[in-house]
Amino acid sequence: MLNVKNVTIKIATDFYEYYIMEKKYWQSFGELNGSEASKKAAANEFREDLPFELSDKLFKAPTQRRDFLKYLGFSTTAAMVAASCEMPVRKAIPFANKPEDIVPGVANYYATTYVQDGEAISVLAKVRDGRPIKIEGNTLSPFTSGGTSAKVQASVLSLYDTARLRFPTIDGKEVTLEHIDQSIGTALAGAGQVVLLTSSINSPSGLEVINQFLTKYPGSRHVVYDADSYTGLLLANEASYGRRSIPSYNFAKAKVIVSLGADFLGTWLSPDEFAPQYVQGRKIDEKNPAMSKHYQFESILSLTGSNADERYMHKPSETGAVAVALLNALTGQGASNISDAKLKAGIAKAAKDLSAHRGAALVVCGSNDPNVQQVVNAINNAIGAGGTTIDWSSTNKSKAGIDADFAGLVNDMNAERVGAVVIISSNPVYTWSNSKAFADGLKKVKVSVSLNPKNDETTQLCKYVIPDHHYLESWGDAEPKSGFVSLMQPFL
Repeated sequence: MLNVKNVTIKIATDFYEYYIMEKKYWQSFGELNGSEASKKAAANEFREDLPFELSDKLFKAPTQRRDFLKYLGFSTTAAMVAASCEMPVRKAIPFANKPEDIVPGVANYYATTYVQDGEAISVLAKVRDGRPIKIEGNTLSPFTSGGTSAKVQASVLSLYDTARLRFPTIDGKEVTLEHIDQSIGTALAGAGQVVLLTSSINSPSGLEVINQFLTKYPGSRHVVYDADSYTGLLLANEASYGRRSIPSYNFAKAKVIVSLGADFLGTWLSPDEFAPQYVQGRKIDEKNPAMSKHYQFESILSLTGSNADERYMHKPSETGAVAVALLNALTGQGASNISDAKLKAGIAKAAKDLSAHRGAALVVCGSNDPNVQQVVNAINNAIGAGGTTIDWSSTNKSKAGIDADFAGLVNDMNAERVGAVVIISSNPVYTWSNSKAFADGLKKVKVSVSLNPKNDETTQLCKYVIPDHHYLESWGDAEPKSGFVSLMQPFL
């Protein structure tokens, strides 16, 4: 009798030697190097004996092609059944008292606001049988016009993340909300200086609660920390215009767009807002067959760069030199420090187009260096972008963190000048460049409170933990731009 398992092992071994060693992609270094353990794992794919055996006479007997295919199909099916896992039993239980607004299998939609790290997008949530299953942009929003990003689309998955914390804890032990509220209140009363550490918050009601909290504890302060920092842009605008804020950019009104490393269609500042604007300028109208011209100067291929009409590469260290060369080409003053002939020609061409479209052009930059951003501000002033493609009447409120403020907080914690710190939607132990300094300082703080929804690296170092709610199950509001307010509501 011939054991089918032995035949399967022989086939798996031959498959490994012929295919695995010839292919270009591998699952592990062991598979790449052809280790004995990897070969053994491939040979032992079916670890249990199959529930039947085939006779040697079967393979030696002369058979017709049709009989051979029948035997082959039977053996393959049996192997699949033997190797498969038992499917779980799912029972459909009808409603005893069916809610009026729920029809099984029929989806409902409700409007809410996606909020994460200062970003706020008006969305529609698709809910079926009491569970949100899909996020789409709200086309009625004057801010995004229905635009969303991959991060917004994927946010529904975080609602069902099993790593979310379910209960408040003190020193890792589960407690009730009443108990932890009383314990934190007592601890803060004698802690000394209290610091509220958050990511950028643009909720009007949330900012009012923060003001009331700071009023209750004299000497306390609010520190904003953004893992994706826009400190350079904020400080440059303060130096150039006297305002530590970010203006609104309108790509739809720009006939010439020059980006210096700003991936405004993918990650830079507000891609959900910029992408619909960019599309408007790229569509050709039959009555006016013209579209915007897009120049991209960057160090690595980005989503925005892949859509540019003309794209030029340079070293990351040359971003400032490219900005200065572009300004000099516009004003006719100073010489260019660019040695690459192709890059130099691209700067000259972009400057010529910017000059020809004064008042209808825009230059943006992704650098976090305030000096580079000040040069970009000078370029936009030279091409008359203010009042058309750049609007200061409505400012962007998605980013407000200053790196120096957070660095000062880290120094104060390590010097034991901070008595308590309350952390909301921030994980500096993971995202800060000198995470060890922050972790060491946090251990020296007497009272540490985390309101993060997961047991992340920062939360693990905090004594008190109160998990925050997901935006799909919360009430709230957001003001991503001055004059644009969006509301949050739970799906149930």
